[in-house]
Amino acid sequence: MKRKDYISWDEYFMGISLLSGMRSKDPSTTVGACIVDKNNRIVSIGYNGFVNGCSDDDFPWGREGEFLETKYPFVVHAEQNAILNARGKSLEDCTIYVNLFPCHDCAKNIIQSGIKKVIYIEDKYKDTDSIKASKMMFEKSGVVYSKLKTKTDTITIKFKVGD
Repeated sequence: MKRKDYISWDEYFMGISLLSGMRSKDPSTTVGACIVDKNNRIVSIGYNGFVNGCSDDDFPWGREGEFLETKYPFVVHAEQNAILNARGKSLEDCTIYVNLFPCHDCAKNIIQSGIKKVIYIEDKYKDTDSIKASKMMFEKSGVVYSKLKTKTDTITIKFKVGD
């Protein structure tokens, strides 16, 4: 008889997204993204971090201060990284799993890339103009978004089995 406690596809792909986000060195916001095609195959992943070739030790991680003294002009968001990491693969009709609802800039990239579905966990900035703009663009362009509903709150990964 097969196991009955296996995770759903949505939980699996969001787990990949969360695991990717753990690569981020951002001290305040870690975000991961996983793009999946209609056949449940992972097309690309990404997390929020600095652009290739720029050491994360050479740029600021702060949220406050003058613009160039903050992380904001330098960080590439997880969604953007996942789209760019696809390196020309078609994202038409794909789904993106992301732990934080996409900002307006990421929403534009999602729409332009052909992604048709966004699944997220948290919408903590829902009252900001950025997120309101994202939702407006998603709705007008036919991109569907939904909060992940899970059977479980925790997935545990063990690196050491046995011993």
